[in-house]
Amino acid sequence: MTLRHRPVALPLIHASALTLAVLCLAVTLWTGIDDRGAALAFGVLVAVGELTRWSGPEGREAAPLAAAGALSYALLGENGGHPTLPQALDSARTGGTPTGVAQIVAVVLAASLLGSVPHIARGQGPALDQSARRVLTVGFAAVCFQPLYGKGVFDGWPGHAYALLLVALLALTALCDAVLAAALARSRTGWPFGPLLRDELRALLGIGSAVCATGAVMALAVAVVGLWALPVFCLPLLLTQVSLRRYAAVRATYRQTIASLARATETAGCTPAGHARRVAALSRAVGRDMGLSEPELNVLEYAALMHDIGQLSLVDPVPAGATAVLPAAQQRRIALLGGAVVRQTGVDGAVAVVVERQADPYREQPVAARIVRAVNAYEEKARDAGPGGPLTALEELRLGTAGEYAPEVVEALARVLSRDCLTLPLVG
Repeated sequence: MTLRHRPVALPLIHASALTLAVLCLAVTLWTGIDDRGAALAFGVLVAVGELTRWSGPEGREAAPLAAAGALSYALLGENGGHPTLPQALDSARTGGTPTGVAQIVAVVLAASLLGSVPHIARGQGPALDQSARRVLTVGFAAVCFQPLYGKGVFDGWPGHAYALLLVALLALTALCDAVLAAALARSRTGWPFGPLLRDELRALLGIGSAVCATGAVMALAVAVVGLWALPVFCLPLLLTQVSLRRYAAVRATYRQTIASLARATETAGCTPAGHARRVAALSRAVGRDMGLSEPELNVLEYAALMHDIGQLSLVDPVPAGATAVLPAAQQRRIALLGGAVVRQTGVDGAVAVVVERQADPYREQPVAARIVRAVNAYEEKARDAGPGGPLTALEELRLGTAGEYAPEVVEALARVLSRDCLTLPLVG
């Protein structure tokens, strides 16, 4: 019997974030808010960032402006050339820091919740994972910077060294956030931690780097010219977010086009309704389990959607579109016809390669083609084998690992089916 995955990291991270948030709110309510002008300005910035929050497939950070504002507040030392708080303040009140770690976390949390009210009213409130990550990463950055700044460790540092310090702290914070995101995803899905972390780190090169750069620039600019720098230096990040939204819309249209092409075989009666979508969804899950990266998963999904498109070129349709039972030569002919069709549509050439080679001997196939072949065979066999179809189909695939199906793909498929409790094929 396969033991289900226990999400150990999920409650641990949530409990840590909740403890930190409650503690910081309690301390701030007890001691009061110092430097209220800075707290208000950064709170408004974070709230506006949350108001413009979005969920897109092209970026892990849903509210980049809020993230940049929160991080810059955590690394704020001066405001217009003056310390944000008088250095003579009682250290018991401020925690030995100019602004106080507790106040920073409390202000960011309150502003994030305030900015999320319209989203919550529409039933689109922030995910608990994102809120936990925001609290922990802001707290981490503030703890790394504020105590040392309050003790005067950075007094006398040249400007370029101080700027490099902020960038290094933000990079370290972004790395911690990537680890948290991968751990949370691992706990929720059971997918391998390594590939998830790799995808998170790759995402840092996009919007993540813009968030870190904007956070550092805003902290440095406020230290020199004051809070008026905030609206000026947040504009580039807002424009970047708009560009990402447009790019995501283009990618969504691209995927819809591929899905429409895949439905052509269903419309023509070549394959059962929903077959391509089921194969694509299960192929992506198997690819995740095997550790494929996000770009590789996209190619795999597109190829799975279009894996039967070669049947449109046949004079005599295959009964029920079941190509797994056909002779090897006929399977290769259909695969080559499908690859030719894919190339004519202008889809990525990597997708056409997977479609063309899905019927080759598995030892000669790329990984994506191995997955599409095995998952397609499973879906066809499970569909036609009655109530016990899934188990029967999986057993047939295991018996075929000697020559037809890659053993590692079949085992990954078995893990996905066991983990997700898929005792029946996905419905269309």
